[in-house]
Amino acid sequence: MKRREFITLLGSTAAWPIAARAQQRALPVIGLLSSRSPAVDIPLIAVIRQALNETGLVEGQNVTLDYRWAEGQYDRLEGIAADLVRQQVAIIITIGGETSALAAKAATTTIPIVFVGGADPIRSGLVTSLHRPGGNVTGASTFIAEMESKRLGLLRELQPHATTTAALVNPAYIPQVETQVSEIRTAAQNIGQQITILSASVIRDIDAAFARLVEMRADALLVATDAFFFNRAPQLVVLAARHAIPTLYSRREFAAAGGLMSYGPNINDSYRLLSLYAARILKGEKPGDLPIQLPTKFELVINLSSATALGIEIPPTLLARADEVIE
Repeated sequence: MKRREFITLLGSTAAWPIAARAQQRALPVIGLLSSRSPAVDIPLIAVIRQALNETGLVEGQNVTLDYRWAEGQYDRLEGIAADLVRQQVAIIITIGGETSALAAKAATTTIPIVFVGGADPIRSGLVTSLHRPGGNVTGASTFIAEMESKRLGLLRELQPHATTTAALVNPAYIPQVETQVSEIRTAAQNIGQQITILSASVIRDIDAAFARLVEMRADALLVATDAFFFNRAPQLVVLAARHAIPTLYSRREFAAAGGLMSYGPNINDSYRLLSLYAARILKGEKPGDLPIQLPTKFELVINLSSATALGIEIPPTLLARADEVIE
């Protein structure tokens, strides 16, 4: 999906200095590239806009945002990123995982890229150093994909007598799926838990995965971190409730939508950083000099209504550690 906003400079408002377009009087354009969909990204786009406003960048006054969405189809990202480069945007902000950032990096070595991702950005090839990224890429990494072991431990604490546990991963999440599966298998082995890995990369795969979960009489499910799964949050939450499968997710939004439990970093902090870095780059700083930021706050969210519907009593130790309990 593609939505553009062309806004011209009005009155005496001064545009931010952009060397590549210095002789033009048009507003600088920030291209926003997401692997997800507009409906899913609405709250996060609001966070980015608000943070931009706080830095003095107001959409339609002294900056333009050009929004592009891949609708969960990773193979579209490369072409969308290339089109943003052809439009000569001033900066590309990427959200929805490393797939978006890697597509942007493949499209340009000169336009600054600011990303939010869940994987190790060095391992995925985005940067060579966390402290001095170098090149044209910087941003924030939640390292959430490396947290699958922690989340599996929480699931075990929730269901200590579970004998059949499964994890759902997206094989199309090329930069990270191997790490995810390795982390999950190792964590399961360490706690003596048998684990079955299920895959889904399109909508029908999710239905098939739940059919398999019912067939195997799964006691619990871990949904791995992935932009496609975030895009399909309502479907996942509904199926988990319909088949009475206790499920742990990576983002608060899943629990807010009716999912049983989630654990992960406060993603809004990372999205605010995107705007701060964009403003600093527009003022002349180099992305390669801006360190990759790491999460400082992690949230355990429990939905008690969902637990009651599933007939699950949340252990007091989990409730005591919860950052948020949804009644």
